[in-house]
Amino acid sequence: MSSAPSLSKPLPTLPLGKDGPSIPAMGIGMMSLGHAYGSAGGDEERLAFLDAVYALGATHWDDADLYGDTETLLGKWFRANPDKRDDVFVTTKFGFAGQDASGAYIIRSDPEHIRAACAASLEKLQSGWIDLYYCHRVDGKTPIEETVKAMVELKNQGKIRHIGLSEVSASTLRRAYKVHPIAALQIEYSPWALEIESNGVLDACKELGVAVVAYSPLGRGFLTGTIKSPADVQGDFRGMLPRFQPENFDKNLTLVKRIEQLAAAKGVTTSQLVLAWLRRQWPQGIHLLPGTRSVNRVKENLAALYVELTDDEDRAIRAACQECVAIGTRYPEAMEYAQLGETPELEK
Repeated sequence: MSSAPSLSKPLPTLPLGKDGPSIPAMGIGMMSLGHAYGSAGGDEERLAFLDAVYALGATHWDDADLYGDTETLLGKWFRANPDKRDDVFVTTKFGFAGQDASGAYIIRSDPEHIRAACAASLEKLQSGWIDLYYCHRVDGKTPIEETVKAMVELKNQGKIRHIGLSEVSASTLRRAYKVHPIAALQIEYSPWALEIESNGVLDACKELGVAVVAYSPLGRGFLTGTIKSPADVQGDFRGMLPRFQPENFDKNLTLVKRIEQLAAAKGVTTSQLVLAWLRRQWPQGIHLLPGTRSVNRVKENLAALYVELTDDEDRAIRAACQECVAIGTRYPEAMEYAQLGETPELEK
């Protein structure tokens, strides 16, 4: 199969939850254009990348105020292409409010911070609105009801159009939804991060009609087969993650090798097989957010939207996941706040 989809037809779309718009089924994660994965290049190179992905029809752009200068970068692109703003579905996130003296992130999901963060993002994006605004992480102190109420105010003011959450538990999602419909939950989901299938999160999304937006669907690049040793991720964010540590690395490669074999038999790349399999895990469809700085990688990933798996192929990948369970947690212990956040009950 060709690694590039036909540009003569639009990309497949998925609805954003029950009542949201239909958007490209695969988005572009902007974290790779920021600070987390080594040098991202200069403005000229990165703006050219945005030109290219726009031309490919990949117009679901996922950003966050945490991702270095990427909001400002998008703002520069929109200033240069003012007629294209309506074509791009822009998401961004709030929740990280700097670092303390020890270097640990300060998390805030209180109304005051939300209002200030939204204003700052709108200014950087050079846009009058944000299509989907996520709470990136909850702070564990602010009841989720207060967080969502503040986001509803922004929506009523026309500053944001849809409300999303990221990395919250099923119970937090249910509480949030009682305040206002949640359009999307962004959460890690991949063959080595299947926790949402057993911890109630996926069930809650199905019940409520919340779109599932899978970040790191390729295991932060690990499942592409291009990362061969811990040295390949030294100097970037992945170097601190347990699954990339030397004591776990080779064991985790076992899953990659299994997927590589299945991909070769299918005649697709490892990345394409993983992405095609994830899409198949939920009849409503999973929104995918692989991140990359390479236009060729974008083309390769988009081609996965056209890969159809048989039931036997689906089961073979599932078996590989069950037999080669990832070794190490998704985040280090110091970043416990980064996953499946809970908040205190709202005082009555």
